[in-house]
Amino acid sequence: MKIKVITTWNDKLFREYAFRFQKTYNWPFELKVYSEDDDLLDLVPDLKDFIDRNKGRSYKNFLQDAVRFSYKVYAYTYDIINDTESDFIIGIDADSVFYEPIDEEWVKENLYREDCMLTYLGRGTQYSECGFLGFNMKHPETKNFAKEMKKMYDRDRVYSLTEWHDSWVWDHVRMLFEKNKDVKNFDIGDGKKSHVQARSVLGPIYDHTKGKRKEQGFSGENNHLKGQFSKRRF
Repeated sequence: MKIKVITTWNDKLFREYAFRFQKTYNWPFELKVYSEDDDLLDLVPDLKDFIDRNKGRSYKNFLQDAVRFSYKVYAYTYDIINDTESDFIIGIDADSVFYEPIDEEWVKENLYREDCMLTYLGRGTQYSECGFLGFNMKHPETKNFAKEMKKMYDRDRVYSLTEWHDSWVWDHVRMLFEKNKDVKNFDIGDGKKSHVQARSVLGPIYDHTKGKRKEQGFSGENNHLKGQFSKRRF
């Protein structure tokens, strides 16, 4: 089983927190980092077009900041659409800190289901936690799913939704595929709000230091890792 991990960051975010991702990454899978400063814009001109069209659009808070989260969507969809070798692609946010290594068997047992297109962290009535996504590249609808996600931005359809951040859009398109194409997806969340990744099977493996957690480099909610934070030096 060929597994690949993808993420994005820019130079500013690398200095702030993504350096921890790079320093601690210990999974035995190919890691592809898309630079938001240069190569991603060159690889995906549609991303630059989206940014240029919408960078002046007003918004109230991060829930409406579609431009901020568009880099990740375009990177992931570009990789999925163009990949011809991988069996499973993991998309993971750059504010992640790795603790335990995993292998192919662990992925098969905990993250991968042959009949499911997408693996995600569901939070019940709250939008999903999309700091982690798993894409089954052998599923017949995965590339179609990526193309439909890209269209949401290429055609500015994202702005017709209630919220404009990427988690809302991933959920929207996922649910369309579930409803219209009877696609199955694998929810590894517990259906509860807030920091679902820390409570999931992924909690002992890595820490998603989202939001203000970036400043300290760990999540206080991650009970799996209690006692390990003091040992980690960056």
